[in-house]
Amino acid sequence: MNTWVMSVYRCLMCFSPQVILVQVNPGEAFTIRREDGQFQCITGPAQVPMMSPNGSVPPIYVPPGYVSQIIEENGVRRVLVLPQQPEFHPGGHSPLHHAPPPPHAHLPAFMPHPAMLPPPPHLYTGMAGGVGDMSSQYIPQYHPAHIYSEQDSHSPHGRPPQFVHRDERASKTYERLQKKLKERQGGERGGGGGGGVQMKDSPPPSPQKSRSSPPSMDSIYNGVVGGGKGLEAELGQGQTSTTAKQTGGEKEPGGKCNRCEMASYPETPLIPSCVTLQVTDIQARGAVLSWVAPSRAEGEGVSPSLEPLSYDVSISYSGKDGKYTSVYSALCLSLSRVLAVCTGQSLRGSPSEAVAFTTRSCEPDPPCPPRKASGSKSSTLVLQWKAPCDNGSKIHNYTLQWDEGKGTGGYEQCYYGPQKQYRVTKLSPASRYSFRLAAKNDMGVSEFSETVNLYTSCSVPSPPLPPELVKAGVTWLCLTWQRPSTSPKEDDIFYSLEMDEDEGYGFQPSYDGDELSCTVKNLHRSTKYKFRVAAYNTEGKSNPSQVAEFTTCPDRPGGPCRPVIRGRVLPNSFRLAWEPPKDNGGAEVTKYVVEISEGLSGVSWELAYSGPAMEHVCEGLKPGHSYQTRVYCMSEGGQSPLSETLQVQTPAVPPGQCQPPRVVGKPKAREVQLRWGPPCVGGGSPVSVYSVEVCGSGPQGSTGQEEVREVYQGSEVDCTVGSLLPGRTYSFRLRAANKAGYGPLSEHCEVTMGPGAPEPCKAPRITCKSPTVAVVSWETPACNGAVVSEYRVEWGAAEGTMQVCYSGASLTHEVKGLLPATNYFCRVQAVNVAGVGLFSEAVLCQTPPSVPAAVSSVHEEVDGPPTPPLYSPSTCLAVGWEPPCDHGAEISSYLIDLGERQSISVGPVTKYIIQHLQPDTSYRIRIQALNSLGSGPFSHTFKLKTKPLPPQPPRLECTAFSHQTLRLKWGDGPAKATPSDALQYQLQMEDKRGRFVSLYRGPCHTHKVQRLNESTSYMFRIQAFNEAGQGPFSTVYTFTTPRSPPAPIKVERVEDMSSVCEVSWEPLLPMKGDPIIYTVQSMMGNSEYKQVYKGSATSYQMPGLQPNSEYRFRVCAIRQCQDAPELSGPYSPTVTLSPQRSELSAGSVSSVGPRAGADPARPLTDEQWAALIIMLCAVISILIAFIIQYFVIK
Repeated sequence: MNTWVMSVYRCLMCFSPQVILVQVNPGEAFTIRREDGQFQCITGPAQVPMMSPNGSVPPIYVPPGYVSQIIEENGVRRVLVLPQQPEFHPGGHSPLHHAPPPPHAHLPAFMPHPAMLPPPPHLYTGMAGGVGDMSSQYIPQYHPAHIYSEQDSHSPHGRPPQFVHRDERASKTYERLQKKLKERQGGERGGGGGGGVQMKDSPPPSPQKSRSSPPSMDSIYNGVVGGGKGLEAELGQGQTSTTAKQTGGEKEPGGKCNRCEMASYPETPLIPSCVTLQVTDIQARGAVLSWVAPSRAEGEGVSPSLEPLSYDVSISYSGKDGKYTSVYSALCLSLSRVLAVCTGQSLRGSPSEAVAFTTRSCEPDPPCPPRKASGSKSSTLVLQWKAPCDNGSKIHNYTLQWDEGKGTGGYEQCYYGPQKQYRVTKLSPASRYSFRLAAKNDMGVSEFSETVNLYTSCSVPSPPLPPELVKAGVTWLCLTWQRPSTSPKEDDIFYSLEMDEDEGYGFQPSYDGDELSCTVKNLHRSTKYKFRVAAYNTEGKSNPSQVAEFTTCPDRPGGPCRPVIRGRVLPNSFRLAWEPPKDNGGAEVTKYVVEISEGLSGVSWELAYSGPAMEHVCEGLKPGHSYQTRVYCMSEGGQSPLSETLQVQTPAVPPGQCQPPRVVGKPKAREVQLRWGPPCVGGGSPVSVYSVEVCGSGPQGSTGQEEVREVYQGSEVDCTVGSLLPGRTYSFRLRAANKAGYGPLSEHCEVTMGPGAPEPCKAPRITCKSPTVAVVSWETPACNGAVVSEYRVEWGAAEGTMQVCYSGASLTHEVKGLLPATNYFCRVQAVNVAGVGLFSEAVLCQTPPSVPAAVSSVHEEVDGPPTPPLYSPSTCLAVGWEPPCDHGAEISSYLIDLGERQSISVGPVTKYIIQHLQPDTSYRIRIQALNSLGSGPFSHTFKLKTKPLPPQPPRLECTAFSHQTLRLKWGDGPAKATPSDALQYQLQMEDKRGRFVSLYRGPCHTHKVQRLNESTSYMFRIQAFNEAGQGPFSTVYTFTTPRSPPAPIKVERVEDMSSVCEVSWEPLLPMKGDPIIYTVQSMMGNSEYKQVYKGSATSYQMPGLQPNSEYRFRVCAIRQCQDAPELSGPYSPTVTLSPQRSELSAGSVSSVGPRAGADPARPLTDEQWAALIIMLCAVISILIAFIIQYFVIK
C-alpha cells in the first residue's frame, strides 16, 4: 500500500490541473488551509470541489482520530475522511518535540499521519459556526515516530538471523526471549498503542532489535530527514498504510472497496520496467526509498488506460534469492532486499534489481520487571531479572530504581551495574516496595520496565485461637481454626495441628499446611482426643493454642447372633430367643427388633417385636407354613446389621371335613362318576390323598345291608366307581389326607343306580339233525331291572370269526347249510332297553361226516413226469387235480370219466397219466372222489387235447472244411431262420470221453465248428423238436479235418555279389514229423516267374545275372506228407534286386517289414482304392462344412 501511495503521489506531480472532490461523511469534519493562509473547518455530510493547479492534493487537516484517503473515480479524485483505528508501535519511543518545519519550496505541505501523533489537549476553538480560523500555534507539531514490526530485526553483525550459529542453550534462551517479546508486544497492541503491519511470509524475528538513536536536529531540515526526501516518503507511507488498514473491510459510497487490491499480473510486462532503487537516510527503524518514473517509449504499445501508474515495493528478509513480500508500512528491517514493480490497472511491469541495506543499532528494548527470588526474608528482598533485546549493541549496565517504600511515585536508584540480581537489605517486615529496571548499551538507555510491587515477610505470628469442631464421625473429626488477627494478609502463614490420644506419647502432629481446616482420620470410635494448633511462617513458629477436647461418635453395634428356637414348634406359634451382639459399637443396646416373613422369598417383612427383651413368642401363625425371622439391635451409634435369617416350619395338621361328593351326570347301571372339592381347612399341608367309601344296599325296598368298602384312593378330585349293580342304592362318603393324616369323613351321599344290561346267558345247547343242519337252544338270564327284548346268536367256524346268525325273542334257532365233519362255535347274547348284555361262553359243535366234496380244480401237467419211459405227449395226457374235502371220511379212490371211453378208477392220488390216446385229439374229462360213506359229486368237465407226433431228424452234411473248421448243414431251409419257425434243431458232437455234447440249439440249418485239430475225425448227430416234443436222434455222422499247409516265409535279405545273387530266408520247423522243403522262383523284368531252386536249404545263390536287369524273387515252403501229396504254403512277398544300382528298392535289401521289396509299380487293390475314395470324400465334406460355417452362418 506504501507503493500505491507513492505511485499516486508521483503521478499527480506530472498531471495538469484537476478537480479534487473532498467527501465528508455525516458527523465528521476536516480542515484545509486556503490561499490566504487561513484555516477552514467543514462538517459533513458534504462534497467540496477543489482545484489543484499542479495536479497535487492541497494540504488537508483532519481532526484527531481521523485519517484522509484519496480515491480516483471517472477522472475525479475524492478525499475521504474516515475514523482512525489504532496501530501497533512496539518501539514505544517518547515523542520528540520539535517546531514544525516550513513546507518545502516545491512540495505541498502534508500533515503528519495522525497515527504518529498523540492526541493534543485541545485542537479546535470557536467551531460552533461550522467554519472558523485557527492559528498555527494550535496545530501540534511533532516529529513523526518511526514504525517498525517484529520482522524488522537483524543480528548485531548485520547478517540474517538464520545464519547466526547458536548452541542448544543459546537456542532455548532465544526461544524464551522471543516468547516474552511477543507477549509484551501483544499487551501493547491490546492497550491501544500504535502497531506495524505483520508480514505473513517473513522469517522469524531476531532476539535483538537494531535501532539507532533519534535523529539529531542537524539531520532535520525543512521537515525532511536526510536530504529532504525522507519525511515526505515516510509521511506518505504512514498515511497510505493506515488508510489501507482502516478501510480494509469498508466500501465507499459508490460501492467500490477502498482496500488496495493485490491483483495477479501476467508474466509478460506490458508497461515499462522500473529503474534501479536508491536507499538513503538509513536509520535504526527506517529508510528512504526513491526511484525515477519509467520512461514511455512510443514503440512499446502501452495503452493510455495504464495511467496513472502505481508502484509495488516488495521486501525480503532472507537474502537476494529469498521470498519477497509486499509491504505497506514504514521500513523496520535488519538485512533486507527490496524490489519495486510498476503496475497500472490490470497490467504489471517486471521488478527492478534487488537493493540490499542494513539498519543501524539503537538503545535496548525495555526489560521485563524484576522478580522476587528465593532467600527473601522480613528485612531482605532478593531481586532477579533477565536481559532484554540489545538491538545490535551489547548491554553494559542495568539501572534499578525503587520508591523506598514511600508510595509517593518518586524513585531513587538503588543499584547500577552489569549484574542481573541484587539483594536489598535493611527493609521493614510486611512492607510493600516498588521497583523498576532499565538497560544501557553504547547507543543509550532503554525505557524503564513496568513497575512491580514486592512485599517483605512478616514477623513470627501470634498464637491462634483453639480449633473448633465442625463435624464428628466414627473414625474422623473435622476441625477448623482461624488466622491470627495480628498477621497481615500478605504474610504466608502455615499451621501445625497436634493431637493427643492419651496414650502417654503426648501431642503428635497430625496436619501441617496453609489450610484453615482439617479432617483427622483413622481415629477410634467413641474416644476423646485433645487438639491444639500453632501458626508459623518464614520467621518462626508461634506458641500453640489452648487445648480443645473432642470425642468421636460411637459406631453402630454389630449384628446379633442368629436367633434360635426355644421349646417345641407348635402349629400356630413358636418361641424365639437370641444373644446380644458381640460388639456394641461403644454404646449400650437400647432395643431389639424382630422381623418375620412368611414364605422363603423374604420379599415382605413384618415387625413382630421391638423392645429390650432377648426372647419373644411369635403367635398367630399358620400350620404347615414356612417362616423366616431375623433380629437387629439399635443403640446411640445407629442400627446394627441384620442377623442371619432363621427358617422355621410350623407342623401341619390333618385337613378338615370335606363336603359330600356329588354325582356328575346321570348314574349308569354299573358305574357312577363322582366329583368333590378340597376341604375348607387344609391343615398347613397340601392334600395328597382322597378316600371314597361306599356302603351298598339291596334292591329297592329291601332292608339288607352290606359292608363298607373303599372304592377310590388318589389325589384327583373326581373318580368313576364301577362294579356296581344296576337298580341298587349306594351311600358314598369322602375324607382327605395330608402328611399329618386323614381328616374326618364327610356326610353321606345317596345314589340309586339305573337299570343295566342283562346278565350273560348260560352256555347254549346244540343238537345236529344231519351233517348240514343243527338246532341251538338257551335259557333266559337275569334281566337287571329290565325285561329281555332280544337274543343274538353268533355262529362261526372259529371263535374270532363268529357272525350273528339269529336275532329275535325266541329261545331256539335252527342253523342250516353246514359242512359235514366240521367244528363250529356258538354263543348267545341278551338285550334289553338298558343295553346289551355280555355273550355267553362259546360252545364247540362238530357235524357228522359225509361223502367227499366235488373236485374243484382239474388241470394238465405241463411238464410231463419222467415216468413211465414210454410217455409221449402225442398219445398220453398227464392230469392233476386238487384233493377235495373228505367230509370226515378219508378218500379211498378217484374215478376219471373220459366220456365215450370207459371210466378209469385210480387210487388216492392227485396225478395220473392217461395212455393209449390218439394224437392231436380233444377229450372231455371229469373226476369224482369216493370214501367209505359213498361217492361224491363229479367235478366240472375239463377239455384237454393231445399233441401231434414229434418231427424226424434231418440229414447232416459237411459243406466246407479246413484244417481247423468244419461247416455243417442240415435240412432244406435257409441258413438263417426266422424267430417264428416252430421247428428247431439240436446238434451234438462226441467228446474224448465218448459223450455227446450239445454244440448248437436253434432254428438255423447251418453251423460252423471251430478250433479243431488237423487230420482228425469227429462224430456228430442231430435231433429235431417242436411243440409236439423232441424227435429221435439221427445216425452218427463222421467228418475228418485235412492237413495244415506251411506258414508264409519271410525273406531276410537279398545280397548282390557282382554276377551272383544270394537269397536267404527264415527256416520253418517240421510239422508233426513231416519235413519242410523250400521253392525259390525268380522273374527277370516283366517275364513270368520261373522256379530256380527246390530243396531244404534256407539260402540260394543265383548265378548268371545279366547287367542292367531287374530281378524279383519269392520263396514258398512245401510240407512233404508221408501218406499224402505235398502241401504248398503261400509265397513270401516279392523282393526286387537291381544290379546296376547295387541296392534294393524300398525295403528290398535287409528289409524285414511285410512290404519289404514290394513292387513300386504294383497297381492298387480294390480295398486301397475304396480307402482312398473315402478319405477324399471326408476331406471334401470338411471343407464344405467349413465354408458353410464361415460364409453362411456367420
